[in-house]
Amino acid sequence: MAAPPMPDTLPRATNLEQPSSSEKSSLPLASLNLSGPFVRAGAWLINYQPVGSPYVAYDGTIRVEDIAGGRRASGDLYQRPTIRIPFPPPIGISIMLPPPNPSNGIPIQPINRYRYYLRVTKILENLTSGTFDLSLEMYLFTPTSGGAGSWSTSPVKCTAAMTWMMGPTGYPNPGDYVEGDLKSDSGGAVLGRLKMGWISQFYRKATVEIDTVIESEAPIESGTGHNWETVGKDAGYELKLDLSQRNVAPPSGESWADDELHRAMVAHRDSLDLDAEWRYHILAVQKLDSTPRGIMYDAYATDSNNVPREGLGISTHWIIPAGFGLVSGLRFGLAKAAHFRTAVHEFGHALGLQHNTIDLGYMNTTDVIAAAGTTANPFPNNIKWSFADNDLERLRHWPDVFIRPGGVPFGDANNITPPITSDGRALELDMPDLKLEVNPLLTEVPLGAPVRVELKLSNTGSTPVTIPARIDLKSSCIRGTVKDPSGTSRDFRSLVACIDKDPKRELEPGQSYSKCLTLLRGGDGALFPSSGVSEVTVCLRWALPSIGDAGPLPEAVVEGKTTVFVMGPMTAAHAKAAHKVLTTPDIHVLMVIGGNHLSKGTEALKIAVEDDVLGPHWTVVGAKIKAKGGDKEGAKRVLASRGPEVIACHDEEEKMKHLLGVERERKNGWLVSQFVMQLNSWFSHYAVLDSWFKDYAVQSAAYRKAGQARGSTRAARSPPVGAKADESNQAILNKDIPAAAMSSIAVLETGELFPPVKEGAREIPRPGEGTDLLLVVATRLA
Repeated sequence: MAAPPMPDTLPRATNLEQPSSSEKSSLPLASLNLSGPFVRAGAWLINYQPVGSPYVAYDGTIRVEDIAGGRRASGDLYQRPTIRIPFPPPIGISIMLPPPNPSNGIPIQPINRYRYYLRVTKILENLTSGTFDLSLEMYLFTPTSGGAGSWSTSPVKCTAAMTWMMGPTGYPNPGDYVEGDLKSDSGGAVLGRLKMGWISQFYRKATVEIDTVIESEAPIESGTGHNWETVGKDAGYELKLDLSQRNVAPPSGESWADDELHRAMVAHRDSLDLDAEWRYHILAVQKLDSTPRGIMYDAYATDSNNVPREGLGISTHWIIPAGFGLVSGLRFGLAKAAHFRTAVHEFGHALGLQHNTIDLGYMNTTDVIAAAGTTANPFPNNIKWSFADNDLERLRHWPDVFIRPGGVPFGDANNITPPITSDGRALELDMPDLKLEVNPLLTEVPLGAPVRVELKLSNTGSTPVTIPARIDLKSSCIRGTVKDPSGTSRDFRSLVACIDKDPKRELEPGQSYSKCLTLLRGGDGALFPSSGVSEVTVCLRWALPSIGDAGPLPEAVVEGKTTVFVMGPMTAAHAKAAHKVLTTPDIHVLMVIGGNHLSKGTEALKIAVEDDVLGPHWTVVGAKIKAKGGDKEGAKRVLASRGPEVIACHDEEEKMKHLLGVERERKNGWLVSQFVMQLNSWFSHYAVLDSWFKDYAVQSAAYRKAGQARGSTRAARSPPVGAKADESNQAILNKDIPAAAMSSIAVLETGELFPPVKEGAREIPRPGEGTDLLLVVATRLA
C-alpha cells in the first residue's frame, strides 16, 4: 500500500515574531496578543466546506504535536453524512447533517465516510497580524474491501490565511479558533472555507474493555505506577478503561484457540458500534493455544466478522520459566509488571504497530527484554514504560484508518514502500556468514497458482549464529517484494507478527535451515496478477541478542532472490478460476493459517481445487484445511483425487504425514505411511509377524542394498514381497490398531528413535548403524 508521507518538523512561533517597540505603539492594545493566541498542541476540530458544493462538507481533526526543535501536524477528514427527506413530494430534498459538536471533544466518525489524510507542511504564525498561513497536502483515500484501500499519489496542495476570531459555543476555549479561505497552491483559486478550533490536549481517544474468565487476573496496572491512563498519556491518547465481565465461561477447557477468543469478544463486549467509539477488547484467560503470553488474535482466519484489530487475548496461568529475571517461576497473572506490559504490547498490535527492537519499550517482545536484563537491572525492572519514539510518531500521525479498529488490516500500515517513517535502527547488521538461497519449487506456474519457493539459510562461517526459530509466513521476520514484467513491485511480509514472542535458535557452522514459503498475496493485493517473468526477493530481518539496554538492539538482515515465469490462462475454465483466486483475499488467509470462518475464501478454494489447471497446485491446501478441521477421511479423498499430480513442497508433504499418516509416492500419489502399515501388522497379527520376520531377516540386507542404490531409505523399509506377504498385509490393514502400536506410531511420526536394545547376547544397533529401523522397532516392542 503506497501511503502518504508523515509530516515534517515545522518551526514554532518564536519571540522573533513579536512586534518592535515602534510597532507596539501604533497598534490597539487588544490586537497585540503578545501571549498568543497561537496554534497550541493537541487536537483541533476542523470543518471544510468546498465552494459550489452545497451538499458536500468534511469534518475531522488536525493533530499538532510539540517536539524537540519544532512541531509536527497532521489530520484526517470525513465526509459529512446527508439524508433525504420525502417532502415536498414527489422527489423530496437532501439535507446535510450538522458537524460534530465541539463540546463532545475529539469526534469519532463513521469509518465508511473517511476521505482525506492531511499532511501539514506549514504553520507560519505572525503574532502581530492576528493571522497565520496554514499549508496542507490532501491525500484522497479510496476504500476497497475489508478496511483496505489506496491513496492518491498526487495530493491537493493548498494554503489558507487563517484569522483568529471568537469561536462558536461549545469550544472549551473560544479564543482558540480560526477561519480562512483555502486556496490552491497552483493558481490561487479558492477551494473552500476552512474552520479550525482547539478541543483537546490529546490527539486521539479510545476505550479499552477488559473481560476475564474465572480465576484470571485483569491486566490493569504494573504495580509500579503504570496503568492504562499513563499509557494513554504517553501516546497522547485519551484512554478510557472499561472493566466489564469477570466470569466469561471457557468454551472447551482452560486453553483458548484464537477463533474462540474472537467469538467470545463478539458475544461479551459491551459496545458494537465502532463508528461511535474506538473500542478495543481484551480477554484475560488461563491459557492460550497459540502462544504462552498474549496475542492480537483479531486478524486473518480468526477474524470471523472481517473487522480488523478489535481484540486481543492474554494468558494468566502460564508459569514463567527460568531466564525471566525476578519473575521466573511465577504464574503470569501474578507477575503484574510483565503481565501488564504484555497487554499493552498486544494493544499496540491492535493499533497497527509491529514489533520494534529499537529499544526495550512496549513493542519489543518479553523474551528479548528479559534476555537484556542484567544483575544490576534485571527483568522486569529494565522495561521501558513507553512506546519507541518512531512508534509514538506513528500513533500520533498515522492516518485514522491505520489506527482505528475496523481500519486497514494488520500489517498493511507497515507494508509500505518506502516506509512512512524510518525506524532509525543504527545497528542494522548485514550477516556475511549467512547465505539465503531462494529457489522456486516450479520455475513455471499457471496464473492463479500459489508460488512455492524453498528458503535455505546456511551458516558459512566458523561460529554459531542466532537466527529465527522459523522462517515462514507465520514468523515475524519475513518480508519481500515481487517485481512483475512491467517493473511494478508488490510487497509481502509475515502474516503473523502480533504475539508477544520472538523465539530464536542457534545455527551451527556448516549447518543449514530450510523452509518452504508459499506466496500468493501481499499488502498491494495479488503478487502474481499477470503472466511473464517475475523477480522474487525475500528478506529475513530479526533482532540479535541484546548488547545491553542502552541504545537500539542490533538487527540482522539477509536477502536472497529468484525468478518465476507465470503462464497465462490455458482454458476458459482456468481463466475463470484464476480470476476468482486473484480477487479473493481470504483464500490467502486459508492457505497460510487455515480455518473455516471465511466463506468467500472457502468458495474460491473449492473452485481452484476443482479446476483442471489449478487443481494440482491447490489440492494440498484443501486437504490440509479439512484435516485440521477434523475431517481426515475427507482430506485423504482430496489428495487421492489428484494422485501423483499434486504439487507440494517438502514442508507440505511433512504436514500431510503428520496430520494424516500418508506419504508421497511420486508414481502412485499419496499412500498410507509405511510406518503405520507395518506397525499395524506387527501388533494386530503377531503370529503373521513371526513368520514374516523369518522371510524379512533373509531379505532385509537385499532391500537395504537396493534402497541405498536408489538413494532412498523407503525401499530399505519396505516389507518383503511375494504372495505370502501380500496376503498377510491385506488381512492386516483391515484390523484395529492397538494402543501400543499407536504410541509407537506417534514416536516414529515425531522423529524420536529408540535406544539400542539387546536380543539375547546380540545388540540391535540404532538406525543408521547397519540395521533397518523397522527391525529395531519390532525387536524392541516384541
